Amino acid sequence: MNKTLIEGIDFYYDENNYVVFTEKYHIEKGYCCGLGCKHCTYKYENVPEPKRSELLKNIPIPSSNN
Repeated sequence: MNKTLIEGIDFYYDENNYVVFTEKYHIEKGYCCGLGCKHCTYKYENVPEPKRSELLKNIPIPSSNN
């Protein structure tokens, strides 16, 4: 992925001034890097245990409208 990243679209800065990659960025990247990114769209598949299990606990479960 060799492109110029755009603030507010591909990433933003959090309250601690860390760079946070967006969901759009991760989708375009195409895979989980294994670092436990906040907006990982791949269910942290490459994050080693036990960190992966902890991260998965914090994924919101969509509510059904049945």
